[in-house]
Amino acid sequence: MVTGFEKLKLMIKTCSYFIGFVLLIATVISGFKSYEIALLKQHKTEVKESLFYHVATEEEVADVANKELAAIPFTGKSFTGFKQALAVRESLGLYTLVNSYGYMGKYQFGKSALRAVGIRNTAGFLKNPIQQEKAFNALLAKNKWELRKEIKKFDGKKVGGVHITESGILAAAHLGGAGSVKNFLKSNGHIGFRDGFGTSIKSYMMKFAGYDTSHIVANDNPVVTM
Repeated sequence: MVTGFEKLKLMIKTCSYFIGFVLLIATVISGFKSYEIALLKQHKTEVKESLFYHVATEEEVADVANKELAAIPFTGKSFTGFKQALAVRESLGLYTLVNSYGYMGKYQFGKSALRAVGIRNTAGFLKNPIQQEKAFNALLAKNKWELRKEIKKFDGKKVGGVHITESGILAAAHLGGAGSVKNFLKSNGHIGFRDGFGTSIKSYMMKFAGYDTSHIVANDNPVVTM
């Protein structure tokens, strides 16, 4: 006959076996969980901030360009302002720039224009900002001499819908030569000129009108010396 005490011992032993079995199952399951987590960590791809790139839109690029140009110290309608505005239009103010047509420097001189002011060493010209500034002044003086009659006759008048000024004439001559400016004025704007990029002397007369170029002395044979 089994006593109450023995029944109690049997129950405790059975419970112990059951609890042990449950703990064993839990340990095995947790082991698989740890292994699974370890595998996930091995194959995990961390997304870092440096992997993200921003591609600028056309509007953003244009805005940066405009801000850079705004930093250039333009000085109104003075002669310095005239030089700066023309240089930015021609080359963005870069002394060493040579375009696809061979025009060179801050003011984009052609070889014939350089020879006209006594410069033949084009390589040295590109490396010499002072000479480039002198060459620009010399070419203005030469064009002012060649166009002196036209300046006197047309300054302040309208030709082909364009208000003519001395600075506009000189800028147009820098683009297309004095002969092209004469043809435009004599034809009442019907005979024009465009450079290789499609820029017209008419647009230069309009864009660079009203600057002070009065101190430029007309000279039929200016020579740049260094």
